[in-house]
Amino acid sequence: MTVNNDVSHHEVLVIGAGFGGINAGVQLRKAGIEDFVILDKWHQVGGTWNANRYPGVAVDIPSFIYQFSYQQKGSWSRLFAEGGEIQKYAEEVVTRQGLRSKLRLETAVERMRFDEATDLWHVETDKGEYTARFVIGGIGGLEVPNLPDIAGIDTFGGKVIHTSRWDHDYDLTGKRVAVIGTGATALQVIPTIAEQVSHLTVFQRTPIWVGPKPDWDTGPVTKAVLGNPLTRWPLRAVGMVGTELGIGGALVAGPAAIPALRGVETAIKLWMRTQVKDKDLRDKLTPDYLFACKRPSISNSYLRTFEQPHVDLITDPIEKITPDAVVTQDGTEHPIDVLICATGFKVMEKGATPPFPTLGRGGVDLNNWWDENRYQAYQGVSVPGFPNFFMVIGPYAYSPGSYLVLIEATGRHAVRVICEARRRRATRAEIKQEPHERYWKQMLRRVGRTPIVGPLCAGSNTYYLNYQGDGAAYRPSTGLEMRLHNRFFPLDNYQYSLARAKFADSIDSEHELAVAK
Repeated sequence: MTVNNDVSHHEVLVIGAGFGGINAGVQLRKAGIEDFVILDKWHQVGGTWNANRYPGVAVDIPSFIYQFSYQQKGSWSRLFAEGGEIQKYAEEVVTRQGLRSKLRLETAVERMRFDEATDLWHVETDKGEYTARFVIGGIGGLEVPNLPDIAGIDTFGGKVIHTSRWDHDYDLTGKRVAVIGTGATALQVIPTIAEQVSHLTVFQRTPIWVGPKPDWDTGPVTKAVLGNPLTRWPLRAVGMVGTELGIGGALVAGPAAIPALRGVETAIKLWMRTQVKDKDLRDKLTPDYLFACKRPSISNSYLRTFEQPHVDLITDPIEKITPDAVVTQDGTEHPIDVLICATGFKVMEKGATPPFPTLGRGGVDLNNWWDENRYQAYQGVSVPGFPNFFMVIGPYAYSPGSYLVLIEATGRHAVRVICEARRRRATRAEIKQEPHERYWKQMLRRVGRTPIVGPLCAGSNTYYLNYQGDGAAYRPSTGLEMRLHNRFFPLDNYQYSLARAKFADSIDSEHELAVAK
């Protein structure tokens, strides 16, 4: 095979320097694999914490849970850290784990294809081509902004901002601002910008269940407790269980959880009376779908914001946008200077997962394959027909809880298969159809038993369900089961083979040397 000196060769290529890609690098190094690089389009690590820098951005689970098990800290400034502090934590992990030299930042992947003769992935970027035996996709689900499809939005003459592409040079002071969306992002943005703007109009399609947020500035006592492993580990274990139950308990328990969920709803409604005195306003802010149909959130300021005299909550559907206003279906014009789209991301949508062509065996594009066959992946990691390619967060991967717990589990899964391929001196590892099919059918059965596909969740507009009507964005499983299955799945669930072509370039000699050790 002819060697192209303009191509960068590596045994493993990691796409994304967010927490998924960072963890993949850590797991590779722990396994003794050093010939890898991590690509990312951003100028620094952190992934979604680079994309989302809107006012008020913060984690919505306690900081001592939102961290890796192998690099924990107790010096968080708040119990729920702000986004900038989370990004700095990502930098700390990269430095301590020795990954700085592996980074290839400001390098955007544009296309990748699998060469069946050589068992190599060819990855095209805006900085040149890479080839690799294995690819780990740490792209994440919160990557491609979901802009609203509203008539006339292109004609708006003011400032348009999506929360994941915030313009910090633009001053909102004294502006008439509209926010479209009332999900977890809007819940953080709205109270923060309400202090600056002259008038704030919030357009709500679907209300969100909001509970109180037990947050505070951490002082010496909190830092001492979280900084001591003997006290931090029990708190972390309790917090993880509580987070899993709070976010996704109903997705695991199914109908049996409904009485408990109704109890949670009653408690939240009683708390809401202390936040919003106006009954009509409170009714507009109260969901009519079952708690947990979509991801709930927490805030001590969101609900109260709507009682401010310069803040309006609009529940009438939007008909169109004009050069200087939002017009609702009742004919009312709402004059604005700035339009903020807190409309989330394209989750498990065609062209967004991943956000570039990924051609496997036979030149089949992964996005097209999912579109035709429904979203599916073994343990949320591997898909038949796409050898040597592993996802950190694929379909049916996310067991509700801390993303970092999931990331560690699926990252270990990928590296475990790579190590087995090396041990067998194989150049290809591909999930077999039977275990893949068995896992997918199990997920479909479990989703079918949850309230999410029934009438209790009708109208929730949850991102748990994709455009095909499948609950592919989550795994109806406990966190413990998810971790155990990713750690102990039978390695023979994958098929290992040797490439047809004989190799002569550097990547193959390095691979043969590595597996021989």
